[in-house]
Amino acid sequence: MSRSDPAKRQARAEELAALLGGRPIVLVGMMGAGKTTVGRRLAAKLNRLFLDSDEEIEKAAQMSIPEIFEQRGEAEFRAGEARVIARVLKDPDIILATGGGAFVSEETRALVNAEAISIWLKAEADILFERVSRRSNRPLLKTANPRQTLEKLIAERYPIYADAHVTVLSRDVPQDVVAADVIEAVLAHLKN
Repeated sequence: MSRSDPAKRQARAEELAALLGGRPIVLVGMMGAGKTTVGRRLAAKLNRLFLDSDEEIEKAAQMSIPEIFEQRGEAEFRAGEARVIARVLKDPDIILATGGGAFVSEETRALVNAEAISIWLKAEADILFERVSRRSNRPLLKTANPRQTLEKLIAERYPIYADAHVTVLSRDVPQDVVAADVIEAVLAHLKN
């Protein structure tokens, strides 16, 4: 299929929407993998509501993610994250971008894989580091050596992210291309 043919891309998106019924799509992966950007594009292509679990957590807690980490600690943040994800997965026709650590929780991972189609947006360390270096709102990277911390998280999390239903490579291309890759990968998964 030619990626440059909008009619074919739209037809593939419509085919996927029909196959999914109302089943949610959940994007997992490291910070900087493009979950929010790709998720917004997917939602537009599939005519679905886009939600970001971090934004939903901030609304529920009425404070920012860095504030939650600072005032309540990571364990309380993760508990709130699990509650928010469980709640939003009850909504049909959503695309949910999760925080990098959400899928690491065995309970959350099991729930996501039971209730939704999980997609791991996998990116190389160099791409992730370049992307996350642009922003200062990453509590887990507030360390003496953020690059080393990121590589440690990759080593810990990539084997867990591999439990997602589908893996799509997030690379240095327009995010519309990655969104189209997700549509094709999920179609292939659902047809197997």
